[in-house]
Amino acid sequence: MIKLLGRPTSINVRKVLWLCAELPLQVAHESEWATPSQPTKTPQFQALNPNALVPVLIDGDFVLWESNTICRYLVGRQGRDDLLPREPAARARVEQWMDWQATELNSAWRYAFLGLVRHSPQHQDRQAIADSAAQWNRLMQILERQLDATAAYAAGASFTLADIVLGVAAQRWRMTPIERPVLPAVQAWLERLARRAPFREQVDNGVA
Repeated sequence: MIKLLGRPTSINVRKVLWLCAELPLQVAHESEWATPSQPTKTPQFQALNPNALVPVLIDGDFVLWESNTICRYLVGRQGRDDLLPREPAARARVEQWMDWQATELNSAWRYAFLGLVRHSPQHQDRQAIADSAAQWNRLMQILERQLDATAAYAAGASFTLADIVLGVAAQRWRMTPIERPVLPAVQAWLERLARRAPFREQVDNGVA
C-alpha cells in the first residue's frame, strides 16, 4: 500500500489527502510525522526527504516529496486526465495555477498565518503581519478575477488539480483572523468546492 507521511494539519499534507479521496485511492497515512512525537529532523526521515518537510509519499521503492509533485504523480498513476489534462495547453493552464500557489501565494501568507494562527514567537512583528496580510489579499484578488472570468473553476469550466492546491490555501485565507476584501467569485467557488465530500472532510473541517 502507498504510504503518506505527515501531520494532517499541514496544508501540504491536506491537499494530498483531499486528492486521494477524490481519486479515490487508499493510502496508509502516518499522521504523526512533523509532530513532537515524530520529528522530521532525524536521519531516518531525512533519508526520505533531505528538506525535513512533509508530506512524503512512499509507493513501494519509490519515494517522493514536494506536495504538488506528489499530486501530479498520483493523478498520472491513476490515469485521471480530467484532473491534469494531457493536452499541452490545457495541462499548462492547470500547472500555471499550481505553480502560482506554491511560489506566490504560499510566500504571501506565511508570516501572517504563523503569527496569528500558529502564534509563532518568531512571527510577531505587527508591521510584518500587516504586510503579509496585504500581499495575501492582493493575490487573492488575482484569483478572484480568474474565477470571475471562468465562472466555475480555477483553470476553466472543470474541476482540476488547480482547485485542490488553491482550495486549501483559500480555506486558510478564509479562516485566518485578518481583514479581508469581499470576493464574491472566490466565495461562490468555495461553495462549489464544499459540495464535494472530500473537501468537507479534509479541508473544511475546522482546521486552518
